[in-house]
Amino acid sequence: MSKFVQKNCKTADDTKRGSKRPDLKAITKMMEMGAILNPEKRFGSIPGIDVGHQFFSRAEMVVVGFHGHWLNGIDFIGSAARNSLLDCSQYTLPLATSIVLSGQYEDDQDNCEDVVYTGQGGNNLLGDKRQIRDQVMERGNLGLKNCMEQSIPVRVTRGHQCRKNENSYAGKVYTYDGLYKVVKYWAEKGVSGFTVYKFRLKRLDGQPPLTTNQVYFTRGRIPNSISEIRGLVCEDITGGQEEIPIPVTNLVDEPPIPPKGFTYIKGMKFAKNIIFGTKAPPGCNCQGKCTDPRTCACAKLNGGDFPYVHSHGGRLIEPKAVVFECGPNCGCGPDCVNRISQRPPNYRLEVFRTPRMGWGVRSWDYIPSGAPVCEYIGLLMKTDDIDPAADNSYVFDIDCLQTMNALDGRERRLRDVTLPSHVGKVDETSESVPFCIDAGQTGNFARFINHSCQPNLFVQCVLSNHHDIKLARVILMAADNIPPLKELTYDYGYALDSVMGPDGKIKQMLCYCGAADCRKRLF
Repeated sequence: MSKFVQKNCKTADDTKRGSKRPDLKAITKMMEMGAILNPEKRFGSIPGIDVGHQFFSRAEMVVVGFHGHWLNGIDFIGSAARNSLLDCSQYTLPLATSIVLSGQYEDDQDNCEDVVYTGQGGNNLLGDKRQIRDQVMERGNLGLKNCMEQSIPVRVTRGHQCRKNENSYAGKVYTYDGLYKVVKYWAEKGVSGFTVYKFRLKRLDGQPPLTTNQVYFTRGRIPNSISEIRGLVCEDITGGQEEIPIPVTNLVDEPPIPPKGFTYIKGMKFAKNIIFGTKAPPGCNCQGKCTDPRTCACAKLNGGDFPYVHSHGGRLIEPKAVVFECGPNCGCGPDCVNRISQRPPNYRLEVFRTPRMGWGVRSWDYIPSGAPVCEYIGLLMKTDDIDPAADNSYVFDIDCLQTMNALDGRERRLRDVTLPSHVGKVDETSESVPFCIDAGQTGNFARFINHSCQPNLFVQCVLSNHHDIKLARVILMAADNIPPLKELTYDYGYALDSVMGPDGKIKQMLCYCGAADCRKRLF
């Protein structure tokens, strides 16, 4: 790739008066002393800075000549370069060299290898990311447009909140994610009603995989109405079955398409040969709500206390081997704290298209740790009835016993429960999983929740309508406090080399969760 440079090209940002921030004072002094590592701007890669390289401040990017502005998101070679580089005569200037994605604009959209980037100018620099005036096709914006027309790639760096073990003066870490080409640009009215320029960039093939652990689709703020949802392909995937509509967005495919090949259901379906071995449990004698664990029969099954607390609409105190909730023969009503998982989804959710992992789910609301998110719904069937030649990507094994006994590498859960005598004898050493839930043809939004090696949800087995532990309900609960617009994930729990194809050979699937401790393979 040709590497053109611009000598002695300083902008107003480069010559600002000294700042009180020590990092900005340092780069000002280094510029005055000519101590910048790569002072001349260039296209393409910078020697010694590979994909995955991390900067711990924007100032650090400036002093190594990687991105020449500590504030502006677009670095570019301006028309003044013609006076210093004859080679630029064959190009139309300005030309962008580098962009930084750091959530500064409310219209930015980041899909890992496919980015919709909002041009520069017109936004409020007070921190709320809102546009306050129209953008203009000049400077960096014009540079990105010219890059598209002249096939010049740009460097893309992402800023994300640093982890506890990362030392960043600015509270952010910036990761270089490689070269992208500008494939399209257009002007539109932004979220705040002002004209913005949008640039679609796609990552060049043949580069090392992305390493940024927070490279997920992000939106500056939660939409207030259907008209503000970008990439909308379905207003409500539930068809009105859930109390809160769940829209579907697709900003990856062209043309954008909604999910196909399944029917949304709100409640579990059962195969014809499924027969419950036990009747509904006796239940407790509480009235209205269960309040006293000393007298509540269901609380006694949970180790002598209620598994949930009332805060934030109900939260599980800690993961358990199994949770016994109040059922149809209990005297309490639907508002009982021991029926938390039986309530309908309580969060504004969105199904969205991801670049590498198919469809995903995120919440527009904050979800507190321990809160139930949803039940995994589909066709409950015998595991032996699964067709090995079919696509079983949405089959969820009901492995409550295996989890309780830490079989097959599972982490042992708290054994603070005593299985009631009417459950009958249970073989706690069995590694078989007799029943499963198939959400391939019919299911709820849980079928779209992706795997992560460091998930923010966990699987909790719950018994309520019956006490057959082999047919426990599968509830996905928040493992951490989950901020709005964060993708929801849980660990699918596959053991490596455990999946066999119809031909009897081991199947392997790469993992793209992006977690710092990713196992690299899903199975």
